[in-house]
Amino acid sequence: MPDWLQLMLTSFWPLLRGGLIFTVPLAILSFILGLAVGLLVAVVRLFAPKPLVWVASFYVWIIRGTPLLVQLFVIFYGLPSAGILIDAFPAALIGFTLNVGAYTSEVIRAALTSISKGQWEAAYSIGMTTRQAMGRTILPQATRVALPPLGNSFISLVKDTSLAAAITVPELFQQAQRIVAVTYEPLILYIEAALIYLAFSSVLTALQSRLETQFGRYGGFLERVR
Repeated sequence: MPDWLQLMLTSFWPLLRGGLIFTVPLAILSFILGLAVGLLVAVVRLFAPKPLVWVASFYVWIIRGTPLLVQLFVIFYGLPSAGILIDAFPAALIGFTLNVGAYTSEVIRAALTSISKGQWEAAYSIGMTTRQAMGRTILPQATRVALPPLGNSFISLVKDTSLAAAITVPELFQQAQRIVAVTYEPLILYIEAALIYLAFSSVLTALQSRLETQFGRYGGFLERVR
């Protein structure tokens, strides 16, 4: 067996374990929390009083206008100088959540504004409150619109978690770096890490396509009901 193949087989489980224990949970938790933040920010920017709109807009402006790596460094390396110590994984979770929240808020805001005013008026005409109209009429339709870009955001997030290696989170890419430091075989190890990321992304892309198909059927049902 060639030495390079032996090295790939030997390092496969440590890399995959780093992905399963740190990369995948970090991506899932960050996306769920970021989605909640994004929904809140989108609703604030659309319906809240002006002062809150300005705060939400400032948050989106700051996060979208600065690199994610810099944000992670500020949280993990910068905050300790102000007396705020955060462990690596929570720091990464906070950084990714804030980043995802800013970007998904724009996706959600665009999806909500894409729903015609007639849908609001129809909901109000049958006695729904604004909250009921949002939950029962607007959000289900907006979800169908937002699903493709949100799916793309999640797939990108899985790959972006490699940046957490810069703040010592032992995820997939840092595991590759640690093995490289011992074996001095960066090309083989980094290609193997890339292939594992590719496998994760391929599975998620297939799941995204299936979800879009299901929501497409749901949307078609809604159109027939109307």
